[in-house]
Amino acid sequence: MFFVYNKDKIISVAIALSTVLVLFLLAATFKQNSLNNTVETSANASKLLPIYNVDTEENKIALTINCAWNADDIDLILETLSNNEVKATFFIVGDWANKFPDAVKKISESGNEIANHSESHAHVNNLSYDKNLEEINKCSDRIKSITGNGTTLYRGPYGEYNDTVVKAAKDSNHIMIQWSIDTLDYNGLSAEQMWERIEPKLEKGSIILMHNGTENTAISLDMIIKKIKEKGYEAVTVSELIYKDNYTIDNNGMQHKN
Repeated sequence: MFFVYNKDKIISVAIALSTVLVLFLLAATFKQNSLNNTVETSANASKLLPIYNVDTEENKIALTINCAWNADDIDLILETLSNNEVKATFFIVGDWANKFPDAVKKISESGNEIANHSESHAHVNNLSYDKNLEEINKCSDRIKSITGNGTTLYRGPYGEYNDTVVKAAKDSNHIMIQWSIDTLDYNGLSAEQMWERIEPKLEKGSIILMHNGTENTAISLDMIIKKIKEKGYEAVTVSELIYKDNYTIDNNGMQHKN
């Protein structure tokens, strides 16, 4: 009787332990699968990116100038570009174009490239898809009314972008452009200080960010262009630098030809 009793007890304990073990294994498996699914989702998630720079074998870089403030220095900037036989890409805000249409005409007639920098220089990451489309299309239409040509390149104000912004640019037939070198000219840096920022990062396919309406950009541009040329690089427009089709953009924002 004692043996039977203990045998029954042992069997009951064994069953209980087995049940606990099975439940533990099932819980562990579920947790691992959840982790795997999370990692896979994170790894496969593809964030839309603008072009920061270009993978190219040519010794070419692009100078870009954002126009959102005054237009007092446009004549000097255009004169400096002409004297150095260089073309730049001007990312123009629609409101700026409305205030300074003559400056827009001068930029266009000088053979430099005009691109889109939104209509009102808003924080576009806070805007809906439809509002982003409106910002881009209004700016393009405004520039077309002045120059006869709309825009095909877009740069978000403040360098902001997210998937919504990039998709709106694409759907409005614009290629979104960022930059790989920021001169910080808007902080009042001198020509020498700007060059100290540019030189170590300068490479084939670089896109350089500058602004008009700053303290020193216009008077520093001649020296910067000459330094770029001394390094063996040719300054061209963004449209001359990038690939227009059959390309990919890697996780660092570099554009590659397929």
